[in-house]
Amino acid sequence: MGTIVGIDLGTTNSAVAHLTADGPQIISNALGERLTPSVVGIDPEGKLLVGREAKELLVLHPDRCTSLFKRYMGSDWTVQLAGRTYTPEQLSGLVLRALKEDAEAHLGTPIERAVITVPAYFNDNQRKATMNAGRIAGLQVERILNEPTAAAMAYGLHEQEEEKVLVVLDLGGGTFDVSVVELCSGVLEVRASSGENFLGGEDFTRSLAARVMTGVGLAFERTEVEAPHLVSRMIQQAELAKCQLSRQADATLRVPDREGHFHDDSQVITVTREQFESGTASLLARMELPIRRALGDTNLKPADIDEVILVGGATRMPMFIERVTQMFSKPPRCRLNPDEVVALGAAVQAGLVARDVNVEDLVVTDVAPFTLGIETTRKVGHEHRDGYFLPIINRNTTIPVSRCERVATLRANQREVSVKIYQGEGRRVADNLFLGQFEVQGIPPGPPGQELDIRFTYDLNGVLEIEATIVETQRKVTHVVTRYARGLSAGQIAEAVAKMEDLKRHPREEAVNRFLIRRAERIYRELALDERHLLNELIGGFEQVLEEGPADAVERYRLELQMFLDRFDPGAADDSAWNDDQG
Repeated sequence: MGTIVGIDLGTTNSAVAHLTADGPQIISNALGERLTPSVVGIDPEGKLLVGREAKELLVLHPDRCTSLFKRYMGSDWTVQLAGRTYTPEQLSGLVLRALKEDAEAHLGTPIERAVITVPAYFNDNQRKATMNAGRIAGLQVERILNEPTAAAMAYGLHEQEEEKVLVVLDLGGGTFDVSVVELCSGVLEVRASSGENFLGGEDFTRSLAARVMTGVGLAFERTEVEAPHLVSRMIQQAELAKCQLSRQADATLRVPDREGHFHDDSQVITVTREQFESGTASLLARMELPIRRALGDTNLKPADIDEVILVGGATRMPMFIERVTQMFSKPPRCRLNPDEVVALGAAVQAGLVARDVNVEDLVVTDVAPFTLGIETTRKVGHEHRDGYFLPIINRNTTIPVSRCERVATLRANQREVSVKIYQGEGRRVADNLFLGQFEVQGIPPGPPGQELDIRFTYDLNGVLEIEATIVETQRKVTHVVTRYARGLSAGQIAEAVAKMEDLKRHPREEAVNRFLIRRAERIYRELALDERHLLNELIGGFEQVLEEGPADAVERYRLELQMFLDRFDPGAADDSAWNDDQG
């Protein structure tokens, strides 16, 4: 199948890596640099430029270059370069192609497969756009991987024997992501993810540039339109000053003329770290909500976190480190290069996809970053109102997963319903992302309240299957959302759907579970009151985990309940064991 690489497609910089016997390694580009700026330009001679050359051109010819296009993935945003229109997917595809060519030159072999990372909070449209960018670059995208998950994998590969709960904070050039990760005996479990797609280091840079320009009587937004060369140069100056302020108490910026040029008499502005931190305090405060959301979804407090890991170049800002230290009452870690760790983790995932022996002991689970559900109607007063969102798979549910909700018809003799599928966290579907719809026909005539089971099954490859079952007749209608499937052929999608049958087998349907509950209910009648109370708690917990819990939790509860019952009914346990042996 050929070599597979891991790619961090970043807002400001991108990187490519591959897995070796010594661990994941970054591949340098043609200039010998480990990071490639995510910038695309066309020079005055019409030559297409990507990376460092395009970034240099951006300073003096901003009209011929573009950056930050990752922020618009999955939208209808376009940009004109030298008379040609480009979409975010096309621009990202050009960056990916450059990384692909660098990897081919380094490894001496064609590269056709890749794992590409995205912000954890990218929705399905944005992930689909990333898939399309990979195809444009000539890559088969084997997996779309969340950036903080990738970072945790890079750390987890080096610390497989440790047991700890980590929080990964990823402040890159354009996005901020949070993931809560549990590492135990080579198993890396992502328990929750959250984030914000429009908060990153570039926002701090532009805020600094805007404040300096305001101080000399220039309005940032208006000047960006009227004198783009001036603003482009000021952003470059602000980026350098921001980096300097991470190491020293003050930095200087020179104000260019309207064409972006400096002169001997160009005004020089000194900015202190205190001024920079004061001017960007509101940006820093925006990181707290995603952190609280991720911790809340896992029922963890800051004190429960063993380590905080920083990812992304913007995490080097002293005020960021200070705020994180205050929130978690411990200093964060940054043992691996924060600019490279996501690409390193992507290379680890690429090794898992390729079944590389160097990562055969590492197991990784991920979560659904958004809630998936359907539109429903509610009775409000004397009328029914549609447009409400019924969650079926909640955000931060470990995937692969299968969940079912029961709904019912509204009208007498209603013979069909339309199942509309959405993704998001809004109470109303108007606030969420529409994924598709299908019709369920052949509902038996009768009074309102004819029941249907709506089951969502979601796998690691991004295949979402929705199955509607008419309860009375057990007639099933299946709809598969494949337009976001990550690099799968039609045959692979069919195989993925077939494997979902194992996920959909409800634990309650297993004979051993049915037998255990019947046995527990029989023994319950025979126990003293205090023992009866304890057994009631065990049965209730077992029934609850049968409805909601993962397979390992079902097994734990089953064993606990069985051990309790064996104390009072050892003969039945012996018979059960004998029957198992004979089977």
